[in-house]
Amino acid sequence: MTKPASLRTKIPRCATFLCDAALCSTAILAFTAITALAAAPVTEITLPGTRIFPESLTSMRDGTLIIGSLEQAYVSRIAPGKTAAEIFIQPHAAGMKYVLGVYADEKNKTLWVCSDNLDNLAAPEASLNAFDLITGVHKASYSLPGTPALCNDVTVSSSGIAYVSDTHQDSVWMLRPGAKEIENAAKDPLLKGIDGLAFGDENVLYANSFFTGKFLRVDMGTDGKSKKVTELKLSRPLDRPDGMRTISKNRLLMAENSGKMDIVTFEGPDLQNVLITTIKEGLLPTMGVTPARGMAWIAEGKNRHDPAYKDHDPGPFKLYAVPLPKP
Repeated sequence: MTKPASLRTKIPRCATFLCDAALCSTAILAFTAITALAAAPVTEITLPGTRIFPESLTSMRDGTLIIGSLEQAYVSRIAPGKTAAEIFIQPHAAGMKYVLGVYADEKNKTLWVCSDNLDNLAAPEASLNAFDLITGVHKASYSLPGTPALCNDVTVSSSGIAYVSDTHQDSVWMLRPGAKEIENAAKDPLLKGIDGLAFGDENVLYANSFFTGKFLRVDMGTDGKSKKVTELKLSRPLDRPDGMRTISKNRLLMAENSGKMDIVTFEGPDLQNVLITTIKEGLLPTMGVTPARGMAWIAEGKNRHDPAYKDHDPGPFKLYAVPLPKP
């Protein structure tokens, strides 16, 4: 017998619609969460191997990270968005002893690498090495004049001139495109202990001093050489400033060995005042930094001269990143 309409169980059409809408909404939220999780940027990378002591970082426009191993004397790279590092330049390639500064010059398809003999600083073995940025093939080596020399950091001007900081000779060296030998670009008492280099503008090269904590501006002439070296005023003291990289015009990224990563900007009359803004701190000694695809990366390089590491495994070495603040 058919039940009276009053006794039938009815599901309103609107309830069915709401149920479908709820399921759809839940699916959308789940998909959004999964997509957001998948798109979350990598912020920490552990480098494989032992006693790497990463001293310098550089990057390519696509986000590739390139890392120099000080003690193992090789260069590794990490593909964009990945965490696995692979060796790109083999250990001691082209006779390199210890690897310090590395710099990716995409315009000229060259990876510049500083090599030094840290076991014998009096030995005339400081050199700037050029490798093909895509294949890793060695192209040339250029000895730094003078003794003792220390090829520390590298940067390249918009005209393709490679500049090298020489910490031991208080100098900046330069290598013009097509040149066979390095020549002096700047030598000044203010450059004592010079370390990090980065261009702020086409004719303005910034430098810091690891030993004195000074921050300097080197105004370049049309010949690519220094016209004037000026000590700038700091918003706070620097603690063993090290590697620097250009973010944009007169805006730099800098590492301090005290475990800090900073944004450096300039203000005041003739941009004489240096504003230091720390964006990450509390790390073990940090030497190298680089910007890559909206992130600021820093290498926790520790300190190979620390007695605790002399006969013991210093443990893993890590790279850390934070979103690059907007101007």
